[in-house]
Amino acid sequence: MTGKQKNSSGMADPGIYPMLYAFFDQRGRLRKDPFRVQVDASLSTHAAGVAILGLGTEVSKLTFEERQEVLEVVAKRIDGRKPLLVTIYGDTITEQIEFSKLAIQNGASALLLQPPSHKMDELTLIDFFSKIIDAVDCPIGVQNAPEFLGFGLSNKNLIQIANEHENFKIAKLECNAVNLASVASEIGDSVMIFNGRCGLELPDNLRAGASGLIPAIDTVDKTSEIFVEFNSGNEEWADELYAELLPVLCFLMQGIPHFLTYGKMLAAERLRIELGGSRETALAATEFGKACVRRFAKRLGPLN
Repeated sequence: MTGKQKNSSGMADPGIYPMLYAFFDQRGRLRKDPFRVQVDASLSTHAAGVAILGLGTEVSKLTFEERQEVLEVVAKRIDGRKPLLVTIYGDTITEQIEFSKLAIQNGASALLLQPPSHKMDELTLIDFFSKIIDAVDCPIGVQNAPEFLGFGLSNKNLIQIANEHENFKIAKLECNAVNLASVASEIGDSVMIFNGRCGLELPDNLRAGASGLIPAIDTVDKTSEIFVEFNSGNEEWADELYAELLPVLCFLMQGIPHFLTYGKMLAAERLRIELGGSRETALAATEFGKACVRRFAKRLGPLN
């Protein structure tokens, strides 16, 4: 590994973990087969594993039963070939503990707790996370994305909760590389730090101490190649590959609604998945936006 990238015994390896999209039919029903297609495409690249049920999976639009279906379909398709990171969503401590145990039963390598949908002050959120972490026997951590979710933990409180729990092994941030470097310099050596943001600042995140990224699947072949080249000591080449990809990432990372509409569209184009319908609320695609996606998909080529 290069720089400060961390690994932790019993945890997943450093690398790129693409977050899978949820695809719906024209009536808004969840489709299962696109998850299988996405798993197969991910495993055909240099990706370290697969991630599910985060913002890219539109987890807040899924019922508990649908989240369980996604978990089971993806875990069965992976079949232990690579690690599976599972985001845990739920408005109560009981719900998150219950789903955490289901994820462990299905072979999850690590869990990422997402804040509930209702806003909490930091002390209440620390208590919320701590009770779940204490109840779960698995490498676990949190997704801290206040810019996207509306609230979260300060760097100080994130580091505090990580240092107070022995099984806190992973942190998913949604921030710039400068802020990530600040967290990486102070958090315990056993904690792996990941960023998201579609892959923006990928090489600099690695230089800052990230163990990898959890972007969406739409560019996983490119982002995982950049990670491999960077970790092989070919930093200049990794920077060049990143520069080629940057216009796509800038287009996609214009807020969560934009990302969900056009990132999923790009993934559908590259994976040859029928786009289908959506669940409310969803940003309607424009003709200009569709043209941009087609241009990027042509440049990137097929993903499977």
